[in-house]
Amino acid sequence: MQTIGNAAISHTNKSVSGCPFCILRQAKLCTGGGLENADCSDNGQGRELGITAHTIQTRQMIHHPQEFSEFVIVICSGQAVSSIGLPDGRRQILEILLPGDIVFWTTLFEPMSGRLIEAITNSTYRKLKRREFHVLLSKRPDLFEMFMKLCTYNKAQSDQLALTLGRRSAAQRIAKLILTLAERSAERGLLNDQTMRFPLRLQHVGDATGLTPIHVSRVLRELQKADIIDLEARSLKIINFAELRQIAGP
Repeated sequence: MQTIGNAAISHTNKSVSGCPFCILRQAKLCTGGGLENADCSDNGQGRELGITAHTIQTRQMIHHPQEFSEFVIVICSGQAVSSIGLPDGRRQILEILLPGDIVFWTTLFEPMSGRLIEAITNSTYRKLKRREFHVLLSKRPDLFEMFMKLCTYNKAQSDQLALTLGRRSAAQRIAKLILTLAERSAERGLLNDQTMRFPLRLQHVGDATGLTPIHVSRVLRELQKADIIDLEARSLKIINFAELRQIAGP
């Protein structure tokens, strides 16, 4: 077993979802995540609260930045990206969303996020009305504490993104992105034999790191040539964690 940060990395994949990180699952409003179990109708309490499950295809939009929404949205399976953009089409990816993630945290307080949420794989997500989410947190101090811890983590990630874009080199940015995804995948049981799903295209990585696709391609080739990572069939294997951490820096 290896570790990345505080996450233990097992070479066996014991779980296939982000259920341990999903606030709906912890509230027992959902029987489980994944495309194979996208229907909440077998959970009476979830049905009473109006939780609905939705399946979406790759590259389809989950949420428009100017959309007024009364829902809290949780990713159940697949991956998505959360971004903000400029009028000319350029954008900055703020988060890569994995199973168990709430798609944007301000949804608890604001009906409009200003973010574009787009699926990058076939994905399933669940929706719960914001007012019901408020009631849920008010009745369950343990869930409120869980939500606040997740908000704190999200804020820390936002701070790291600002530091990365402002001060880290191209190689550091990409190494940091890979390590963060590996850590989060490991926490969810989605890292198998040091390998994780990596459906991000060059443009996605560029939009997440502030680099051009050509620059991203060059850095990834260098990491592969040095036997630090291996990219194949929309998956990424970290061959040398120590070297990747050294490149990423503190």
